[in-house]
Amino acid sequence: MEPFQKLLLENKAWSEERIRCNPTYFQDLSLEQEPQFLWIGCSDSRVPGDYITNSQPGEMFVHRNIANLVVENDVNLLSVLQYAVHVLKVPDVIVCGHYGCGGVKAAMDGTPLHGPINQWIQNIRNLMSAQKDELEAINDVPARFQRLVELNVKHQVQKLAELDVLQQAWKKEARPDLHGWVYGLENGLIRELIHKRAPKQST
Repeated sequence: MEPFQKLLLENKAWSEERIRCNPTYFQDLSLEQEPQFLWIGCSDSRVPGDYITNSQPGEMFVHRNIANLVVENDVNLLSVLQYAVHVLKVPDVIVCGHYGCGGVKAAMDGTPLHGPINQWIQNIRNLMSAQKDELEAINDVPARFQRLVELNVKHQVQKLAELDVLQQAWKKEARPDLHGWVYGLENGLIRELIHKRAPKQST
């Protein structure tokens, strides 16, 4: 059996199990989606947001890219964000990075890259330059790597807060809150680094 065939068989078994537990599961799910969260995470195959938070289908709207970046001219991200915030009206947006992130490591190590990924990783290199003093003060390389992962998450949350989509939603509805999380591959735990609450509407 080829690997992709296993996925199809697992899907069939999963579907049958859901129906066995709840005969109307898929009919109910197909009616509409009302997710509580927009998850902006890393594409790393070890960090699926719904799985590591034990979320069910319909609870989480998801966007993933290398190193969980918020790039101002990324039409894909902006489209997902606009839909999640203005149409689905999610109350919380989460940026979740993870320790051991390959994208962050490539930027920190100066790994030579070519093509689109080099342009993408440049966003992290720019952050490194801006945080040069703090990072260079950390002599332990693994600790410096961890800190850059954390700084990257916080930076992406701040960039989110500056986007027009968020500014408009905050002004009209005082929603959503923004969260910056980091996931530990070594223990499976998530830690919150920053919680940026939506500004209260003036009366």
